[in-house]
Amino acid sequence: MKFAHSKYPVLKSMTSVMPKRNQGFTLLEVLIAIAIFSVISMASFSIFETVLNSDTSTKARTDRINELQRGFLIIERDMLQIARRSVRLNGEAPHAGFLHTDTESYTTSEQAIAFVRHGWTNPGLLLPRSDMQSVAYQLNENIVERVHFNFVDAVLGETPKVRPLISQVESLNFEFYDGKKWQKTLQENTLPMAIAIELDTKDYGIIRRQFIVAGDNLQDKDASRD
Repeated sequence: MKFAHSKYPVLKSMTSVMPKRNQGFTLLEVLIAIAIFSVISMASFSIFETVLNSDTSTKARTDRINELQRGFLIIERDMLQIARRSVRLNGEAPHAGFLHTDTESYTTSEQAIAFVRHGWTNPGLLLPRSDMQSVAYQLNENIVERVHFNFVDAVLGETPKVRPLISQVESLNFEFYDGKKWQKTLQENTLPMAIAIELDTKDYGIIRRQFIVAGDNLQDKDASRD
């Protein structure tokens, strides 16, 4: 019994001597945690913003390249099917030649070219129009546009259909290859061997595409004359 009575007072005294532990965090610990969380959040946001901007830039470039490719494919399709046929507008007499760069009555731009093409899909001539199509390409407010009429010989007062193709273009120029050299003009009632189109774009600079045309080989003509 003495041993038991001597034990409990010792335990009681030890318990009273042990300090009580504080609960929670100190203000310094909270401030350090907030600072670490802020740094991590800012780094994460910067990475996310970089990835987002990169994705937006990549999408814009992809859309731009697709626009250029689609526009040149349409131009190529028309160029490959140029017909030896003159253009008649507003019921007037046919224009001289097959290619027309003097297109004041056709388009709203001096930087333009007009011609007639084959192959406008109209199976069995089910639609009340020809399978030939009068087409022009013009530069209007920094946009290369494709212009066409429903009828190959436009009637008086007919409004052309305009399709925007390529944007951000500052100038549009054409050159013609006659079998000997590239030149700005053509002889009347002839077709070139190839047509070059130069676009001066705001983002990619000068883009030049050359299209083969089923034209007249002037070299063969000159040889036959000799």
